[in-house]
Amino acid sequence: MVQLDIYGTLVAASLVLLTGRLLVGRIAVLKTYTIPEPVAGGLLVALALLAAHATTGFQMRFDTGLQAPMMLTFFACIGLNADLASLRHGGRRLLVLLGVVLGLLALQNLLGMGLAKVLGLDPLIGLLAGSITLSGGHGTGAAWGAVFAERYGLASMTELAMACATFGLVLGGLLGGPVARYLTAGLRLPGQRGAGDASPTAFEAPDTVRLITAPAMIETLALIACCLMGGHAIAGVLKGTAFELPVFVCTLFVGVILRNGLAALGLYQVFERAVSVLGNVALALFLAMALMSLRLWELSALALPMLVILLSQAALMAAYAIFVTFRVMGRNYDAAVVAAGHCGFGLGATPTAIANMQAVTDRFGPSQVAFLIVPMVGAFFIDIANALVIKGFLLVVDLIR
Repeated sequence: MVQLDIYGTLVAASLVLLTGRLLVGRIAVLKTYTIPEPVAGGLLVALALLAAHATTGFQMRFDTGLQAPMMLTFFACIGLNADLASLRHGGRRLLVLLGVVLGLLALQNLLGMGLAKVLGLDPLIGLLAGSITLSGGHGTGAAWGAVFAERYGLASMTELAMACATFGLVLGGLLGGPVARYLTAGLRLPGQRGAGDASPTAFEAPDTVRLITAPAMIETLALIACCLMGGHAIAGVLKGTAFELPVFVCTLFVGVILRNGLAALGLYQVFERAVSVLGNVALALFLAMALMSLRLWELSALALPMLVILLSQAALMAAYAIFVTFRVMGRNYDAAVVAAGHCGFGLGATPTAIANMQAVTDRFGPSQVAFLIVPMVGAFFIDIANALVIKGFLLVVDLIR
């Protein structure tokens, strides 16, 4: 057993990102299917650790103390980058995407519960392998896993939830690129539209050089710190109530209020270039830490029925992104980027969605519509919608158990 401290973990995460960039640049299939660099590097390390564990019993533990702050910083940057005036321009598309997402939430639970019944499992296990862990992620999975264990007496629900959410995180990062490549075949891409298009902004092009100053960076760090502090405070107040929300949702909400409130009062204009740089750094480090820390041997211990359910959910996500998300969102390049993002947060998390879209837009060109609506739906509205959908399905489960 090797235990890396917080500094060693940071060094390892940086090396994972550099390795991922090298892999995507050198291996044609990764570039062809626009696999995000953190996913490529992180999975390579996770597979290497799996092989070492299988042959020698070797394990490496990482200090995950920075992982949550990196994730919250990313969501704070999404909030600070959310100009409500701009969001009004994407209002109809945002509502349409929310409707598309609601449809997937219901299908994930129907598929999970249906397969659980066919395979002789408790329907609650199917629900756990549905929207709870896939669209909800690790946080929602841990919360509901504890509820299932306490209320229904099911053992190891939290551990099972973590395994399902991890599986989704991996598949969400792998599916987005191939789906986007399939959908963009034959479409007019941004590079073919002419020079009059708007240049990429915010999270669209992480490799773009952005001119920032030290004072602007300090001001932005102060705003992010306020978002994290305010997010934790609000989440603490709401905990245990009917309005309970994950900390990252509260953090994003504080960012939206700060950015638009300060602008409305004429006190301060958020420096978007600094926000985008810090947000992209936090996103890359979070994904690298999350993926390199995967204990794949625990996933391999999943019972065959659970693997059947989870693989079926991955197939559902790919089919839904191609035949529903892409078509409903307009059958154009923007819709293809949104579909890639939907694969990310429909199976994993919003950071995975952003990484998927960055990989696509870095190759094919910008999509401001996708980067306007996907973060808001994937990071904010989906958790509220998912909570309502889960509670509705729990009523059904109580009737049939």
